[in-house]
Amino acid sequence: MAVFNCKNADDVLRAVKDYNVSFIQFWFIDVLGVLKSFQITPRELENAFEEGMGFDGSSITGFTKIQESDMVAFPDPATFQLVAWRPSDRPVARLFCDVKNPDGTPFAADSRYVLKRMLKKAADLGYTYYVGPELEFFLFANSTEPKILDHGGYFDAPPRDLANDVRRDINFALESMGVAVEYSHHEVAPSQHEIDLRYQEGLIMADYAQTYRVVVKEVARKHGCYATFMPKPLFGENGSGMHCHQSLFRGAKNAFYDASDPYHLSGEAKGFIAGLLRHAPEFTLITNQWVNSYKRLVPGYEAPVYIAWARRNRSALVRVPMYKPGKESATRIELRSPDPACNLYLSFAAMLGAGLKGIEEGYTLSDPIEENIFKMTDEEMEEKGVTSLPGSLREAVDNLEKSELMREVLGDHLHAALVENKKAEWDAYRTQVTEWEIERYLPIL
Repeated sequence: MAVFNCKNADDVLRAVKDYNVSFIQFWFIDVLGVLKSFQITPRELENAFEEGMGFDGSSITGFTKIQESDMVAFPDPATFQLVAWRPSDRPVARLFCDVKNPDGTPFAADSRYVLKRMLKKAADLGYTYYVGPELEFFLFANSTEPKILDHGGYFDAPPRDLANDVRRDINFALESMGVAVEYSHHEVAPSQHEIDLRYQEGLIMADYAQTYRVVVKEVARKHGCYATFMPKPLFGENGSGMHCHQSLFRGAKNAFYDASDPYHLSGEAKGFIAGLLRHAPEFTLITNQWVNSYKRLVPGYEAPVYIAWARRNRSALVRVPMYKPGKESATRIELRSPDPACNLYLSFAAMLGAGLKGIEEGYTLSDPIEENIFKMTDEEMEEKGVTSLPGSLREAVDNLEKSELMREVLGDHLHAALVENKKAEWDAYRTQVTEWEIERYLPIL
C-alpha cells in the first residue's frame, strides 16, 4: 500500500482517482478524545475542500448547544492516507478534519485547534515541539470481560508471548499508513503489549497516535480478539501507560541540550521540566481523564505518582534519559503519568503549555531524586519536597477547575465542558454499589 505525502487538495483528488478510492472517511474527535467519523463519496470531495461538510455539533460531546448546533468539518489534505484494514481492490481513505463555525472561524472547542494554538505559541517563541509516545494496550478474548490471552511478561518471546502475529500485523498496517514504528514488544502484565512510535512534530504525532489506536483495535478484531487502552483493566497487575518523550527544537538544534551542564540540560529544558512538575496536578485530569485512570495511578505497579524528576529513577514523574555522546539531538524529557485513553490533542497541548510556562516564567528546577521514591517514608518525601498527583478523578477535576493556566490552554468553552463532563462521571461512579462492597460488607453488617 502506498504512503502519501499530499500537500494540497489537488494532490488528494489525484490520489483518490489514481487509486480508485471508494469512500473517504472524515475523522475528528470530541472533547473526550473519542473518534468521530462520517464517510463521503469521491464526487463530494472537491466541494468538501472548498466549503467543508456540515454536521450537528449538538450531538457531539462537549461541542455546542442545540440552538447553535451547525458545525463544519474541513479536511486537512496533509493527513490523506488509505486505511490499512479495508480491502485493497476498492480502498477507503481517511482525512483528519478541522472543525469550524459556519462563518469559517475555528471552533474553539475543537481539540485539534487547541493543540494548533499551543504549537503556534511555541513557534512564536522560536520552538518546534516534538513528541514520542509509548502507548500500551491489552489484548483480551472479548470486550465484555478481561480474559487474558497469554501469561507473558516484559520482553517475553513465544511461546509465552502469544501475540507476535497481532503486533506484527499492527506494525505493517501502521507503516502502510506512513506511521513509523520504533519498538514492539510484550509488556510487564499478562496479555499486555507496547508499540512505540518514532518521535514527530506535535500535531503530526497526535494524528499518528489517534490512527494508532484505531489500527490496534481493527487489527486485533481481525485476529478474533479485543484490544483495549483502558488504563487498569486487571486488578493486581500493571496498568497501561503512555510515557511521553518530549523535546523542543530551534530549527535543527535541540533546545534542551547544553554541553556545559552536568546533566547536559539547557536552561530551557530545566524550565520546561519545572513547568511540568509545578502544573502536573492541574493537567492530570487531561492526561488521565477516566475514573479508571486513578486505579493505575497508585504507588507500585511502576506508576509514577510522585512529583519529582530523575535520570535513571523510573519512580519519578519526569525522567531524563541519560545523554549519549554524539546524540545531542536525542536529548529529551519523559513524562510518565499519562495513560493511552486520554484525549491526545489536549494532552499534548497541556504538557506543552505547562512546559512553556516554566520557560517563560523562569521556574527553578529542584534537584533530581535518584532514590526509589516508592520506598521513602512520608517524612523523607516531605523533607525532599516530593508531593503526589491527584488520587482520584474528583481531586483531578477540582485541580483543573481552579487552574488558570489550563483554562488558558483549553479555552473557556472546552475547559468548562470538560469539568462538567468529569464531575458527572465522578457522580455516576461514586453512587454505584460495587461487587467489592457487597462481598465485604453484606455478610457482616
